[in-house]
Amino acid sequence: MRFKNTIISLLFLIAHAPLSAAPGCGQSGVWLQVLGSGGPEVTDGRVSSSYIIWQGGRARLLIDMGGGSLARFEQSGASINDLDAILLTHLHVDHTNDLPALVKASFFTNRDRDLPIYGPTGNQRMPSTSQFIQRLFGTDGAFRYLQDYLDGTGRYRLLAEDVDNDGGKATRVIDNEKFKLSATPVNHGPIPAIAWRVDIAGISLVFSGDMSNNRDVLWRLAVQADILIAHHAIPEKTNPVARNLHMPPSEIGKIAARAKIKRIVLSHRMQRTFGKESESLSIIRKHYQGPVAFANDLQCFAIK
Repeated sequence: MRFKNTIISLLFLIAHAPLSAAPGCGQSGVWLQVLGSGGPEVTDGRVSSSYIIWQGGRARLLIDMGGGSLARFEQSGASINDLDAILLTHLHVDHTNDLPALVKASFFTNRDRDLPIYGPTGNQRMPSTSQFIQRLFGTDGAFRYLQDYLDGTGRYRLLAEDVDNDGGKATRVIDNEKFKLSATPVNHGPIPAIAWRVDIAGISLVFSGDMSNNRDVLWRLAVQADILIAHHAIPEKTNPVARNLHMPPSEIGKIAARAKIKRIVLSHRMQRTFGKESESLSIIRKHYQGPVAFANDLQCFAIK
C-alpha cells in the first residue's frame, strides 16, 4: 500500500511539474514566454504570474512579476537592458512581488534608459500604480535605499504611469513605431485591475489578468487577437466569492468565440483546477473550437 501511494504521488508530481525549457525563445519573430503559470499557492510547484513578449530574440515587454518570476526571468535568458516597459494587470502580491528584486538586479547591469511601468489606478483597497512605486522606492518607501531610480540620480528612472480603471472602454496607452499598448478595466472583485492588449510587429496578444468578466468588456479588447492569455484559476463549479474574482472556463470560451481569438493559453493555474483539465477543455469547447494550451513555467509560444 505504501509503495502504491508513493507511485501515485510521483505520478501527480510529474503531471503537474513545470516543463523545463531552453533559455529564451526563437531568435526571430514574436514569441510569448510564460515565466510563471501559477497563482499565490506554495503547493503547486509553479511560479506566480509573469510573462515576456520576445521580438527578434529580445525580451521587449514584461507583464506582471509575481513571486519567483525573477529566477524564471534569469532562466529565460532575458536581459533587463532590453525591456521597453513593464505592464501590471493589478497589484496583488502574486503579480508584483518580484518587481523590487528586478529593480535591485538592474544595478548589476548597464541599463541606462528609463523604464516605464504601467498599471491601474487605485481605490480605497489598493494604491494606484504610481503610489505603489513610491511606497516601494520613494523617500519614505520600504526600499528607499533604491530611491535613486525615482529621483533622477541613478543611471535610469522608473517611470510609473496610472491607467484608468474606471468605466468600460479601452484606453490606448502607447502608440509608437515599436508597439501599441491598450488596456481596459476588468472586474477582479474589489481590486482595481486591467487587461492588456499588445500589438507588435503585426501580432496581437491579450492578457486577461485576474478577472471575473462581470463587466463583459474583455471581448472588445481582444477582437481577432492572435493569442489570449486567460487566467484559469477556478473550475466551472465554484463558490460565488471565487467567481466574483475569476472567470470559469465557460466565460473564457465565450470570450474567445465572441472575439474570434486564434489561440488560447490558460495560465494562473491553481490546485482547484489541477486534474480538471479535460473538464475545463470540454466546457470551453462548447463555445470555442480553436487551439487551447495549458501553460507551464518557461513555456514558449511562437506567434505566427
